Amino acid sequence: MPVSFLGILLAAIASMIVGMIWYSPLLFVKPWMRLSGIKKSGKQKGMAFSYIVMFIGTFVTAYVLAQVISFTGAFSFSEGMMIGFGVWLGFIAPTMLGIVLWESKPWALYFINAGYYLVSLLIAGLILVRWS
Repeated sequence: MPVSFLGILLAAIASMIVGMIWYSPLLFVKPWMRLSGIKKSGKQKGMAFSYIVMFIGTFVTAYVLAQVISFTGAFSFSEGMMIGFGVWLGFIAPTMLGIVLWESKPWALYFINAGYYLVSLLIAGLILVRWS
């Protein structure tokens, strides 16, 4: 199905911006670092590579979400958000349960990370429904 490359790019950029805010001192960086067991802050080696790989993953997610939106024929903002929510609820939220169940991480870490993906997919759904 045809999708808008520009819409996918904008959704991926928006997701990265959400992540930068979500995992910043404005919101959740301190509890996230504590709950993750990360002790070091500031710039670390390899961060550029990590951002590039994350952007590629985010771009792929936006591409697949655009395909789902195109396939369903969604055209309103609420439909885009509903699809983003459905993808989160059906694929992201259950998959991420492993950090609590198998890695013995706290529920609070699950909610911080899953919350980021929820907000990111809702915003991506808004963008992609407009640009699909």
